[in-house]
Amino acid sequence: MTVPAAPKIYHIVHVDRLPSIIAEGGLLCDAEIVRRQAAGQAMGTTIGMSDIKQRRLTRLMLDSHPDLFVGQCVPFYFCPRSIMLYLIQRANHEELTYRGGQGPIVHLEADLADTVAWADGNALRWAFTLSNAGAFYFEDRADLAQLGEIDWDAVQARVWRGKKEGKQAEFLVEQSFPWGLASRIGVGSQQVYGQVRAALQAAGHKPHVEIKPDWYY
Repeated sequence: MTVPAAPKIYHIVHVDRLPSIIAEGGLLCDAEIVRRQAAGQAMGTTIGMSDIKQRRLTRLMLDSHPDLFVGQCVPFYFCPRSIMLYLIQRANHEELTYRGGQGPIVHLEADLADTVAWADGNALRWAFTLSNAGAFYFEDRADLAQLGEIDWDAVQARVWRGKKEGKQAEFLVEQSFPWGLASRIGVGSQQVYGQVRAALQAAGHKPHVEIKPDWYY
């Protein structure tokens, strides 16, 4: 599969995190979230795996930016219905402390080109990986001309047996991601749709919200 004409990127969060994201003006990297949580600031439900998050904060650095840890970046996938969401839905992985399933999880969608332009304009570094950036063996690139190295067939696969590594390709942007670049929010149910709409009442920027069952397991 060739590179999509206008690639989108996706970040998943628990719906109860939206108020703090909106109040902050966007997404923060794990390094900043950990710092604020240590200071007692409420950030909402964490859905990731703590051991992997710690590894990304302290052990995994980018070859394209050798002084930048993965955990100092906001992570995105290149597709909804990620393998991480599958693990969240299964709720039986030993490293996963969150056990609430996929129901409260929302997808934030953004345009890759717009995000890169914003990062470049704000002197923030970015990269993409060819597989899971939580593993020790991932490769990363910082040149959009190399997007073709991503296994786009794996990224778009709904049945990903044998394609697990490629499907977990990530886009990483240093430090933060502005709320204004979130173009769409995908949810799995009418109930969560209502929760998102309620959270957006306080937002200046209101992304389009859609019920997207095909983005879920």
